Amino acid sequence: MNPEQQKLAEGILFTDMYQLTMAQLYFRTGLQERPAQFDHFFRTYPNYGSHQAGYCINAGLEWLLDWMKRARFHEEELECLRGEKSRTGGRLFGDDFIAWLRKNGSFEGISLQAIPEGRVVHPNVPLTVVRGPMAMAQILETPLLNALNYPILVATKAARVRAAATSTGRGALLLEFGLRRAQERAGNAGARAALIGGADFSSNTGLSYALGFSPKGTHAHSMVQAFMALGASELDAFQAYADVYPDDCLLLVDTVNTLESGVPNAIRVFERLRCKGHKPVGIRLDSGDLAHLAVEAAKMLDAAGFPDTVIVLSNQLDELVILQVLQQIHREAALQGLDAEHIINRLVYGVGTRLITSAGDAALDGVYKLVAVQKDGEWVPAIKMSETPAKTPNPGHKKVWRLYDKRGYATADLLGLYDEEPLEAEEIMLRHPIEATEWRVLARDEITAVEELLVDVLDEGKLVYDLPSIEEMRAVRDRDLERLDEGVKRLINPHIYHVSLTQTLWDLKQELIAKYRRDFV
Repeated sequence: MNPEQQKLAEGILFTDMYQLTMAQLYFRTGLQERPAQFDHFFRTYPNYGSHQAGYCINAGLEWLLDWMKRARFHEEELECLRGEKSRTGGRLFGDDFIAWLRKNGSFEGISLQAIPEGRVVHPNVPLTVVRGPMAMAQILETPLLNALNYPILVATKAARVRAAATSTGRGALLLEFGLRRAQERAGNAGARAALIGGADFSSNTGLSYALGFSPKGTHAHSMVQAFMALGASELDAFQAYADVYPDDCLLLVDTVNTLESGVPNAIRVFERLRCKGHKPVGIRLDSGDLAHLAVEAAKMLDAAGFPDTVIVLSNQLDELVILQVLQQIHREAALQGLDAEHIINRLVYGVGTRLITSAGDAALDGVYKLVAVQKDGEWVPAIKMSETPAKTPNPGHKKVWRLYDKRGYATADLLGLYDEEPLEAEEIMLRHPIEATEWRVLARDEITAVEELLVDVLDEGKLVYDLPSIEEMRAVRDRDLERLDEGVKRLINPHIYHVSLTQTLWDLKQELIAKYRRDFV
């Protein structure tokens, strides 16, 4: 695309056509300016087939806000709509609607609440609450879901990979290596989400610099291949790399034969660097039995006097593969009388394809549903009926509280109507969002802390929120994960975290369901 085409594709028309036809319908029926509220939430955690998530990490909000600030209808976009034809050849969009878009076609009237990036989040909890003129709030649906659902997936996957890498109780360096395997420009949003969720650094150079991080990487197999094709050797290739980068020498050792060629040649180069006063960084293993090769390479490096060099593991890593690698290292080290922790403590994980694509579950079940409209100055709750009860959203303008038990752990997220104060009662009824026969009662003294999760972000288009840095998001993530029950964090078959409704919200939901069935079915 040329610059003008890119501007058109990524501007305010970065939405589905039905959002625009719905906006014109609202205009034709006089509803375009009527205040409406939409909730963005996801229905289920990612399910990777052999394992499942028990929590998600919120991400993507800042980039959505950046897009909303820039996006508006200019003459180029309006001209496109003016030329759109109906099936019979007539104009699809009228001049009066286009004139309205020219005057009102931005997100300056939108107010927004959200759960901040980096926070642990759960199904059916509003992550983003949009209030504003119905037509523009409708147009926002597609870009909002596009900007938020994918980063949540990647941030969640990164948190799980980090949990696996640190399962031995030590901090592990996690590198995001996914740009070459990402879906086009999603590589940028994915890398940012990975940095929020669990990655320490990324190989994505431009994105890293944009966010204030130093990009990380090693060298390519092609370097060794090129030297060998020209009559030189793997050792010559390694030495050339060391000559150019003597203080940053990390060698990829599996181009020829990892244990018979790669590691021995790396050690020869490291010895030369040491003689010149330089400290080599380490080696990278990108194929084969990573656990076995890590054990054997560590033995060789230790014997040569390089016990502090790192061993970077890559090649289709995810949380389960890392757990299996660590378990195998423990077994092999025990059989040989080696210190497994010494080996594990030098590992660095380069995670690419399976992180950036959220392999196993590549689409978050995130939705954007109308929950309220304004009538005669009052907010009227709205509900979508479904034959599948789990797809019936919770109506009305709501608050979300996180309740902490006597251990200091999060025990439930509670959804209630905005003007409720359920936590003032001696006992708190927590209703299952769907099942009428499932509830629990908490005594007020069982709760040691209560936290409201939604914060004001936009007030009629004006930013009223201090956007956190990546480091601040990480601190929030770590704090939330520390206060999450171990069973919920389990990588396989996690416990179910409770998301509940207040009795008042439950009653409203049932009342609306009964009314719709009575009046419209």
